[in-house]
Amino acid sequence: MPHQEIIPPLALRDRIKCFWYDSKEPGEQPADFEVVPDGYAEIIFYFGGPCSLVTEGGQQLLPSPFMVGLLHRPVRFYAEHRLEIIGIRCFPWTVFDLLGLTPGPAGVRRMEHPIARLQAPLAECLRAGRPAEALALAEQYFLSAPVPASLDRLLGKAGKAMQAAHGTLPVRQVAAAAHATVRTLERKFKQSAGHTVKNVSGLMRFEQVRNYLWQHPDANLAGLAQELGYTDQAHLSREFKRYSGTTPAAFARNVRNGTGNRL
Repeated sequence: MPHQEIIPPLALRDRIKCFWYDSKEPGEQPADFEVVPDGYAEIIFYFGGPCSLVTEGGQQLLPSPFMVGLLHRPVRFYAEHRLEIIGIRCFPWTVFDLLGLTPGPAGVRRMEHPIARLQAPLAECLRAGRPAEALALAEQYFLSAPVPASLDRLLGKAGKAMQAAHGTLPVRQVAAAAHATVRTLERKFKQSAGHTVKNVSGLMRFEQVRNYLWQHPDANLAGLAQELGYTDQAHLSREFKRYSGTTPAAFARNVRNGTGNRL
């Protein structure tokens, strides 16, 4: 079944980017697969066979749901059997307030939360072949759940400015867009997201480069570096390798050869 995605209603749009569905069929690709960093946090429900996080110490079975916070390097998962996924893609400065959780470390995180009650009704929808209905159920949960009355306006303005500029704004310009001092912005951002403005901006900018190279693997990297505010092509390459584990040139080559990873 193809990937499906819905934009949340206006009441949730300042907290949630989208609700999405995808599936992995056995044999379509290796049982272990890589997820590359981007500028969002994800709440992940999965159905079908078990799903594990691949670590240096071996595989760690994950509960459903679990959270994928901001990543600073690729992570690998293992799922040998058919897997169906319902995801809630959130902004990193809203996800913890949305769930009433304390900001934690980056990466994959187990969580105990009432949202886990969605597992059974979502599974029923997917068994019946109705992923759109499952997405609607997830959306209704957040519309009905007791969530913060309103997003901190300062963080909302800062986040919109960062998104509009795809992470290219210096921190002082993000603060100016939010009508705040750099110190106030950084303090509130760290409290809500668990990360600095610079960290999140770097991931947003990396995501832009990655997405562009998926669509245009023959792009001129020097020109792309200038367009997205990197000091030069070497700076772009260092940052890209930091987040993806490979260079943009190698990534583009893999896309041209049909081996680029879109997860």
